[in-house]
Amino acid sequence: MADQLPNLIEEVVACDDLLQDTGIANSIAASDPESLALLLESVPLEPRLISWQQVPNAKKLDVLVEMRGDPRTTVIESTPKEEWEIIFQNVDAEQLLEISDTLPSDLLEIALAAMGKQQRQFFQDASQYKDEQIGHWLNHELLVLPTNAKVRDGLRLLRRELPDTTECIFLLNRAGQFSAAVKLSSLFGEPDHLPLVDLSEDYISVVKADQDAVQAAREVQTSGYISLPVVDDGNKLLGRVDIVTACELVNENYERQIMSSAGMDEDEDLFSSVPTSAKKRAIWLGINLMTAFLASWFIGLFEATLQEVVALAILMPVVASMGGIAGSQTLTLIVRGLALGQVTKSNRKALLDKELKVGILNGFIWAFVVGAIAYLWFDSSLLGVVIGIAILLNIIAAAITGVILPLILSRLKIDPALSGSVILTTVTDIVGFVAFLGLGSIFLL
Repeated sequence: MADQLPNLIEEVVACDDLLQDTGIANSIAASDPESLALLLESVPLEPRLISWQQVPNAKKLDVLVEMRGDPRTTVIESTPKEEWEIIFQNVDAEQLLEISDTLPSDLLEIALAAMGKQQRQFFQDASQYKDEQIGHWLNHELLVLPTNAKVRDGLRLLRRELPDTTECIFLLNRAGQFSAAVKLSSLFGEPDHLPLVDLSEDYISVVKADQDAVQAAREVQTSGYISLPVVDDGNKLLGRVDIVTACELVNENYERQIMSSAGMDEDEDLFSSVPTSAKKRAIWLGINLMTAFLASWFIGLFEATLQEVVALAILMPVVASMGGIAGSQTLTLIVRGLALGQVTKSNRKALLDKELKVGILNGFIWAFVVGAIAYLWFDSSLLGVVIGIAILLNIIAAAITGVILPLILSRLKIDPALSGSVILTTVTDIVGFVAFLGLGSIFLL
């Protein structure tokens, strides 16, 4: 269906009367939930709401789970209240957790009422943890046995339908605390009376429920296991985090960082209303304007110099651009390292030393190149020296800022991917302009 999705999107957008087009309606009804979510997010509001009406009720909950927050809100608001009992007929805790932040309180009550007692308890337990904590995203389908269980007990479990992404039986003591994990594959060929504890893994990572969700997800990805047990502060087993959930959390975090770098939300609707989109983007446009005025103020300090030496005005963008690019390269590297947990207190100094050396080397190389071009262009060796020194200083400043800035922002609990580029650009602009125009004032007047 993924190959046919672009064609279906084109058909929906181009159709003049979606309500009467049975071909499109049949295609929508036959599509899988993930494709339907992408379809609804990819078309304007009016055809989106008509297409949503044509989605079978049995699929609507799965479609909502796959959709982003903002476009999901638009279809939720357009759905008649009497349909929700049908939509929530088989809702489980995991599905409700995915969409609960976009559900009005009355619809949340309908969903909870439709749940069984156990699923309702799972939802309430998960709701005690923040979205950023792994305890909010647990998989409660797991195989558990007491620590005194034998191989025959494990084999008896295997006769049932196994949960997806399951490779271990978790052993618990009488208090429900996690004790060990036994791989399913290790049961075969062993005597029935052998205690499972004797076959347990030598080591398996245990995740705390209040641990950062992305950090825990990466722990799963690198653990060598399909899933890891999740426990509370008392070591009581709450559930597990599997590789599917782990990959989703990491991918969402990556997308969040990309969108944040532009001052946007990963849940933003592609076809949200003009006022809504403008409001969300206006904040960062305003911040960028203030930083631009700050850089302009520093330029204004050298107004007399610019009037006397026009070449400085012509070459100013070169100095700012070289610093900005060099700083962005370093910033991107450090932000990625922070996100992956590779940057720690123990290696920060080494990273700064390395990036400083790279900045000095690149600074000298490009200072020579730009200086030579300026000399040939304006037939002024002194101008070539001035811009060369300014380029060197700005690239070095950019390298230092690119390392230190994300560390400071991270320490202040501010996402460096969100605000780092704006601050970095301001720093490199000001350092570049002051260095270039300051040196110009000294040597060229």
